[in-house]
Amino acid sequence: MRKVLPLVLLAALAGTLLAAVPALSKRKSVEVDDNYFVREGSPPTVRVNRGDTVVWRWEGRNPHNVRATRGPVRFRSPVKSSGTYRKRMTRRGTYRIICDVHPPDMRMTLRVR
Repeated sequence: MRKVLPLVLLAALAGTLLAAVPALSKRKSVEVDDNYFVREGSPPTVRVNRGDTVVWRWEGRNPHNVRATRGPVRFRSPVKSSGTYRKRMTRRGTYRIICDVHPPDMRMTLRVR
C-alpha cells in the first residue's frame, strides 16, 4: 500500500501538469517573392488554425509589404526587401492580403479556422 500511494500521487500530478500546458501553436510560412505571394498566377489561399503564427518571408529583390485590407483584424508590415514579418492569428475569419507597392496584382487570401 505504501508503494502504491506515491505512484497514484505521481500519476495525478503528471496529469495535472499535462492539462496545464497550452497547445503549441504552429507556424505557416508564406513566400513573398518579386510581385507575388506564395506562387505566380491566381491569388493563392493559405489556411491556418486560430493561434497559428504566419511568417511572411521575403525571397525576391523588390520591396514589398503585407497588409490586411479585409478581415476581423487589420495589420500591416513595413515595406522592405528582405527579412520576415510574423503575425499570430488569434481571430477566425477570412483575410484579404495585398502588397501596397504592387496592387492589384500582388494579393492573397488567408483563412483562419
